[in-house]
Amino acid sequence: MRLEILPLPVPGEIETGADLAGLLLGAAPPLERGDVVVVSHKAVSKAEGRVADLREVTPSAQAIELARPDGDPRLAEMVLRESRRIVRRRGSLLIAETHHGFICASAGIDRSNAPGAEKVVLLPVDPDASAGALRAELERRSAVPLAVVVADTMGRPLRNGIVGTAIGVSGLEPLRGYHGQADAAGYTLRTTQVAVADELAAAADLVLGKLERVPAALVRGYPAAGEGTARELIRESQRDLFI
Repeated sequence: MRLEILPLPVPGEIETGADLAGLLLGAAPPLERGDVVVVSHKAVSKAEGRVADLREVTPSAQAIELARPDGDPRLAEMVLRESRRIVRRRGSLLIAETHHGFICASAGIDRSNAPGAEKVVLLPVDPDASAGALRAELERRSAVPLAVVVADTMGRPLRNGIVGTAIGVSGLEPLRGYHGQADAAGYTLRTTQVAVADELAAAADLVLGKLERVPAALVRGYPAAGEGTARELIRESQRDLFI
């Protein structure tokens, strides 16, 4: 297998109601069957209007307490609104479980690359639905079957640094299982699963960057097929050994 990862830069700021499919098609070469379009959640969230103005947020007493000693109570309030629960806290740093079931810093809320100093970008309400809608529009205009991954960058237990992670999937199976298959030495694999959607998100993140206006990437060469959701990537809490 040989993969190509092509950045898809777009001009200007993506605003609410933007034609995201049109912007990506304008930046991409002619699409081919099985291409995977990996798009940052910020691009999707901005187009969907998932941007909050902190000047309009009134923090609760709980948010004020969580923001101590040096955090922003308004941001803490937004974390509470976007979360099922607060998982861990260190100072004003909050690790939360979002309503989707993701475990991440600040419930995935981000101030970087937001359209204003007092604004924050939230995660899409339903990233799988967002991936499906974008895929449908890209396929309608290009007339070729594709896959779409909505990606965010997240940290990992006991590892430094963040990596691209799939939070929305359409047009591919997010997990590849090897249960029952034998390796070269004849050992039968019992539990091995590869999170291919996460691997595609991480690979694409190499060309997205944090400072450039590159909201998406085209991954070509991976045999994308099948259907699945990013919810399949979330490990059941009773099987988790870290939280």
